[in-house]
Amino acid sequence: MGRILALIVTIVFQPLIMPTLVFGLILFGVPEASSVPTEFKLRIFYLILLSTLVIPMITIIGLRLSGTVKSLHMAELKDRLIPFSVTSLYFLMTVYFMSQIGELDPIMWQSLAVIAGVVVVLTIVTLFWKMSAHMTGVGGVLALVVVFGMKFPNFSALYPLLLSIVLAGIIGTARLALDAHRPLEIYVGMAYGFVSCFVLYFWLWS
Repeated sequence: MGRILALIVTIVFQPLIMPTLVFGLILFGVPEASSVPTEFKLRIFYLILLSTLVIPMITIIGLRLSGTVKSLHMAELKDRLIPFSVTSLYFLMTVYFMSQIGELDPIMWQSLAVIAGVVVVLTIVTLFWKMSAHMTGVGGVLALVVVFGMKFPNFSALYPLLLSIVLAGIIGTARLALDAHRPLEIYVGMAYGFVSCFVLYFWLWS
């Protein structure tokens, strides 16, 4: 039963959902974080949802069905390189597309560029080590919550912060329960996601 719950947590809070959570917070949780008009926020959110979650997920499922990837869980290091590389490409393409929209608040594509950069480095690390992508993602979300709490007095960060910390604990525990990672891979993934995103997001909203 515990393993089933761990599997559900791993699937629901997969790394690909983290950009959607980040932009949900930017667009709807802290309205003053960007100058995007209210009527365009849903369009941008759907663009992020489609390009960073739906399309990459469909592609990864296609790789699994074709036999290119042995398992969607990507337990083996070699199974992670192609999906991570494809995901990086989708993210970078979306950053470029958004940067070409002159009317769009630059903070939008810059925020995604931070995520894309983190994913690219994670992909490079995957060449020789299996750092936790799940923890990198949730670490990035936690970093944004902390930055917003520091930068925007009107943002009540307490409950989002507690929720992010609890979520990180649940996800980390689930990955360990599934024997998907060693503890060091969990800790390093969390630290990498938090520190890199905290520094870059802090700089963006300076």
